[in-house]
Amino acid sequence: MRWALVKVCLAVTAMVVVAFAVPLGLVVQEMASDRAFSNAERQAATIGPTLSITTDPVQLRKAVESTQMGAARRMAVHVPAIGDSAPVSIGEGRAGERAVAETRRMGRATTAKVSGAGSALLQPTALGSGDIAVVEIFVPESEVSNGVATAWLVLAGVGLALIVGSVAVADRLGARLVRPAERLADAAHQLGEGRLGARVPEAGPKELRSAAVAFNAMADQVVELLANERELAADLSHRLRTPLTVLRLNTASLGDGPAAEQTRAAVEQLEREVDTIIRTAREQRPATGLVGAGAGAGCDASEVIRDRMDFWSALAEDEGREVRLAGVDRTVRIPVARPELAAALDAMLGNVFRHTPEGTPFAVDVHDAGDAVIVLVSDAGPGISDPDAALRRGNDGGRDGSTGLGLDIVRRVAESTGGDVRLGRSVLGGTEVRVWIGLDGRSAGGPGAGRTGRGRRGNRRNRGRATP
Repeated sequence: MRWALVKVCLAVTAMVVVAFAVPLGLVVQEMASDRAFSNAERQAATIGPTLSITTDPVQLRKAVESTQMGAARRMAVHVPAIGDSAPVSIGEGRAGERAVAETRRMGRATTAKVSGAGSALLQPTALGSGDIAVVEIFVPESEVSNGVATAWLVLAGVGLALIVGSVAVADRLGARLVRPAERLADAAHQLGEGRLGARVPEAGPKELRSAAVAFNAMADQVVELLANERELAADLSHRLRTPLTVLRLNTASLGDGPAAEQTRAAVEQLEREVDTIIRTAREQRPATGLVGAGAGAGCDASEVIRDRMDFWSALAEDEGREVRLAGVDRTVRIPVARPELAAALDAMLGNVFRHTPEGTPFAVDVHDAGDAVIVLVSDAGPGISDPDAALRRGNDGGRDGSTGLGLDIVRRVAESTGGDVRLGRSVLGGTEVRVWIGLDGRSAGGPGAGRTGRGRRGNRRNRGRATP
């Protein structure tokens, strides 16, 4: 496209230059010729007064030699025969007697070619006797073409400069058009190769800027769809761990025997496969995680907590765990979708059953702070030796069997409302997970927000209590 524009501009400019330069050069040549012959006519007119007074050869010769053309031996005077006197020619004549006679007969100025030298201007002049003398001025070829070659060179130079300039301008304009198109094509190739971060600068002509905006929007949509798909796969897989935890704990009561061992082995294998799915989905997740979908729908936190506690209470009773539930006797609306809050609760309660011994009590408390709702999940277990490491592991996954998605689900739910997550020591002596859920889009956690931010920049080397 770029070279096509250059070729078109080159052809058009060359046509314009030829159309104007050639006629202008011919005009310059004609003007030089007219200038030379006009000068010759003025020189011929200088001898006219002398011819009107006298035809004496001596006087005429003196008059001719006193002129510029006469001194340059370029003027001749042809006097016809008057009475008994013979015709007189003064100066060096080049036109020939025939041309002189023809000019005398016609009575007007004529020009005659001089072989290999130039031209001769023949100017008739009336004498006092009524006869006609002819004044001949020689005009050399160099004078007729004086300045023409220079003018042609100047015109050629100007034309060449115009062509070069137009080609340069066309090349720059073509580059301005082509580069955004090349960037767009390159970004499309990168996106096709799986580099989802490829974007196009919104520059260039209006049409290409519109194409760049559309491409970037499409790429963002692709990234968002893929991220949603991976988050959904990880989230659904993680939710499978809730019934898997129950199965794993129940298999412990099957006793010994081949069937019991096979059941326990099958549950463990299924749990490993689910962990692999979660870990794979999280490793492929883009760096910019998405906020919990549907957070703006809202739900009654008390109702969701009561519902999930009904499920977990049966398992707690089997393991001899004391359960305390507080703050769920009234409606507490939060801007989080019901499935998201249920997944977060399952993640926190599943950790209690997975990482604390049987018989360890736990509690779930809900507090309405006006601009935020605080959900506390506490236990009397051994606690977490390094809460910051656990938060980091919740953000980027663990390496020792935990997927790290549990706290990440909880964090996404909290941060979708402007809240955060904090880990600490509970009043029961074990771990306390405090989830701040903002009600007005502002961070309700205060200092806790800084802790979450540090957790995002951490690594996965340290591990306290496993938090899936």
